[in-house]
Amino acid sequence: MIKFDKLWKTMNEKGITVYDLYTHYNVSRSQINRLKHNQNVQTNTLDRLCNILKCNLSDIAEHVHDDNRF
Repeated sequence: MIKFDKLWKTMNEKGITVYDLYTHYNVSRSQINRLKHNQNVQTNTLDRLCNILKCNLSDIAEHVHDDNRF
């Protein structure tokens, strides 16, 4: 499972709010909601967040082992 818990910490450290994401950076509210609930998001959204926050992917997301089998 991919978790985005680190995103909120990184945003706080950089002084960027959720309000900033959708008003100043045009990140859709639906994508923000998906991030809040650790749901699937597009890779271009992750790229965009890394550019906005000037950080690495590991600063906003992490893989947590679970029992999902394909």
